[in-house]
Amino acid sequence: MVGAGAKSSVVRVPKAGELVAASLRRRIITGELKVGDPLPNEATLMEQFGVSRPTLREAFRILESEAIITVLRGAHGGARVLAPDSSSAARYAGLLLQYQGVPLVDVYRARASLEVTAVGMLADGSRAAELDTFEALVDAGADLVDDPEAFARHDVDVHQALIDLAGNQTLAVLAGMLVHIIDAHNALFIAAHGTDDGGQPAARAAHRAYLRLLGLMRSGDVIAAQEYWRKHMDLLEQYMIGDSAATLVEVLN
Repeated sequence: MVGAGAKSSVVRVPKAGELVAASLRRRIITGELKVGDPLPNEATLMEQFGVSRPTLREAFRILESEAIITVLRGAHGGARVLAPDSSSAARYAGLLLQYQGVPLVDVYRARASLEVTAVGMLADGSRAAELDTFEALVDAGADLVDDPEAFARHDVDVHQALIDLAGNQTLAVLAGMLVHIIDAHNALFIAAHGTDDGGQPAARAAHRAYLRLLGLMRSGDVIAAQEYWRKHMDLLEQYMIGDSAATLVEVLN
């Protein structure tokens, strides 16, 4: 008999539908099934896996929920492969963070940590082409500083580009999962504060900060670049959130 405090040793056996979904998922991820390809018809898959139609359709529902297949109904329907989309992970991450009551400031600080790491990678002296790309993006924002809504969208692109250009795909995916939250908060912030005046000084200050960061990264001074960007992100957090205890439920609902 297992004691009250002991952990159960019972192993959960996956259902047949989960096993079928896992096999098809592996074929998609490895490229055996390519984006846009139709999956074999139901009769073929039922015979291949030795399962019933309800079990196969359970597997389809699992893969649909992961947004890696789409199932079209009707005489000319069937399942087709989709490219894995980071927006699905982002939506789930947002839901999980909301459920846990995570404060908005937590998201801003997570993004800051990712960006400071990326800045260090970009400032190591080996990323001249990437810095040229970043400079072109920053320059494109110079004409947007008088349009707070447009500059807010540009600002999201600049912050994401910092991480994308660093070349670490894991960092880029993690940062991308935060983008829809930051975007949603930007929209609420502009709605609450208006656009008549006020976004303009902040946009100009942000644009100057991008240029200053670019200069530090081009100089190869990793420590100075990271310290500068950490301070900038702290100021950005204070400007956007202040002492608010807002949670993601208030932002994403």
